[in-house]
Amino acid sequence: MDGKTRYQAPALKKGLEILELLAGSSEPLIMSDISAALGRSVSEIFRMLQVLEEHGYIARAEDGYRLTNRLFALGMSQPPIRDLASTALPVMQELARGVGQSCHLAVASGAEMIVIIAIEAPGLSGFAVRVGYRRPLHLSNSGRILLAFQSAESRAAMLGDIRSANPAFDEGELIARLEKVAAAGGASEPSPMLTGITDLSAPILFGGIARAALTVPFVAGPASKTTIEECSASVRQAAAAIGNAMSPIRQWTSPELQEQTP
Repeated sequence: MDGKTRYQAPALKKGLEILELLAGSSEPLIMSDISAALGRSVSEIFRMLQVLEEHGYIARAEDGYRLTNRLFALGMSQPPIRDLASTALPVMQELARGVGQSCHLAVASGAEMIVIIAIEAPGLSGFAVRVGYRRPLHLSNSGRILLAFQSAESRAAMLGDIRSANPAFDEGELIARLEKVAAAGGASEPSPMLTGITDLSAPILFGGIARAALTVPFVAGPASKTTIEECSASVRQAAAAIGNAMSPIRQWTSPELQEQTP
């Protein structure tokens, strides 16, 4: 084997390159910028942009091209994600009402976590994270939850993804931190983005493995219905409720009861 793929699909490859470039950009990109970044001619890029826009994967505005949520919607339509979302939604709504705070659910996507459900805080004040928000796994409370509650093999693979994207990160410090999170059953950390917000997170466990992370960005103040300690306990209870609802229930009947059954 020479390391090259056996089959080539040049048009598909160009389309994927454009989608990946736009996904990694914090702002829309114009055609010439896309052409320069990918090292392809403007005519090649123009045809691909037309097709991607026609199929709804990208959208064009005055300041350039950006991704739509079509790829996200396709991912969400997969049965495991759809079942997780439908199970978690009512529990999260009740959690938000009970604690007077927003909450969100995140899953792992490569070296990042991505928010797939977000419930706004009831009332006129609060802080909420938008659906589709991404952040490196090792730099977010939700991401560290997803890393901490994994099998050794899965965690090693996820750390490999992080290493590829962020070669300079301190792996030893992160692993020690993850062990503390796993031992504690959750995590409470000041928000890395905003002052005055504490991220309270707990894992959604299926078979002892974190399939998602539930987080409340806790905002202290008169509008809060609970203390931070009470809210943290509520997050863990809600996460456990979602995990239990997603896990298969096995009914066991003792031999003695079976013998008594007519």
